[in-house]
Amino acid sequence: MAGKVKWVTDIEKSVLINNFEKRGWIQVAENEDWNFYWMSVQTIRNVFSVETGYRLSDDQIVNHFPNHYELTRKDLMVKNIKRYRRELEKEGSPLAEKDENGKYIYLDFVPVTFMLPADYNLFVEEFRKNPSSTWIMKPCGKAQGKGIFLINKLSQIKKWSRDSKTSSFVSQSSKEAYVISLYINNPLLIGGKKFDLRLYVLVSTYRPLRCYMYKLGFCRFCTVKYTPSTSELDNMFVHLTNVAIQKHGDDYNHIHGGKWTVSNLRLYLESTRGKEVTNKLFDEIHWIIVQSLKAVAPVMNNDKHCFECYGYDIIIDDKLKPWLIEVNASPSLTSSTANDRILKYNLINDTLNIAVPNGEIPDCKWNKSPPKEVLGNYEVLYDEEMAQSDGPDRDFRSRSGQSTGTKGGRARDLGKPVLTTWK
Repeated sequence: MAGKVKWVTDIEKSVLINNFEKRGWIQVAENEDWNFYWMSVQTIRNVFSVETGYRLSDDQIVNHFPNHYELTRKDLMVKNIKRYRRELEKEGSPLAEKDENGKYIYLDFVPVTFMLPADYNLFVEEFRKNPSSTWIMKPCGKAQGKGIFLINKLSQIKKWSRDSKTSSFVSQSSKEAYVISLYINNPLLIGGKKFDLRLYVLVSTYRPLRCYMYKLGFCRFCTVKYTPSTSELDNMFVHLTNVAIQKHGDDYNHIHGGKWTVSNLRLYLESTRGKEVTNKLFDEIHWIIVQSLKAVAPVMNNDKHCFECYGYDIIIDDKLKPWLIEVNASPSLTSSTANDRILKYNLINDTLNIAVPNGEIPDCKWNKSPPKEVLGNYEVLYDEEMAQSDGPDRDFRSRSGQSTGTKGGRARDLGKPVLTTWK
């Protein structure tokens, strides 16, 4: 046997088991030793808890970083990105440049967001600047669209306030923390329907940062045509793309599951908007992902036993500007269609090939630079060591469309700065 594996019940077992058996790994009982553990986020807390006293050996690896929530909790993701912007600004980095309206030119990729209850007064101040705007409220620690609702009046969130006159909220310990973000009410529509992108990104190490983009992502469509009408603010089949919500709609299609491959989206955009514009859009999406990872890298516990596959949710507006909505620590591996099952089987297979090359017994001491032939459908998105060898200003040269050499990717001039993808 090449190694032992232990799995948990929060993902589709059969897909994992097939991958594990193919590698010659065995399913082990609860009390046996193990080398590879596909953990839930709850279990990871116990393993790295000071109270448990558990220590991983060199031949044991796990699929989450200890404090992954710095990226995957909605409030902490925004907090870290804001801190990252301030630090770059303090350093005088050209990446933190702002326009005449005070908006970041290169780092404006998350909607205006506040934490509730803590930032309620700041939110009210911002809301009153544009009282006709729509905002979306999300609980910080939930997924699959649970607890989300839209508002366009301050009176709609007075229930979160103990005293509407002073806007003082009840303590966070007794009321769940929420984030409230400016709703993107001009999403790009296809067939009149709103959609978002689910992209998979594998991080093998944060210091130095090394990440991989999975080429087989997909779009998730709403089942009801989009309208910005205030009369439909409560209709989640119009506004939320989560499959967990859409599958309960009357118009949900169980054959294709309301999903489109990224390659189909790219083909559609190339035919309707042009290849150059489409390439620019996907370069900007790659830029967003890399910068979000850089934002959390300084605070991430870069344990040598860890790797992580994140599910990035991106929305594209009608001006083809991509927005980072959230990052999932445990993207669903449950399949809703036959194509979905194939995609997720290959995702797990390719992830394991990078985490444990050649199906060997894991060794956390290796340099985590797998050979190109084992990447499968992954491609290197960013390698910090390689980027540093090209000079400290590589990021800005890439973002501003300047040539970065043979590994800099495309460098185009469309009248505004663009990203080139690092390989």
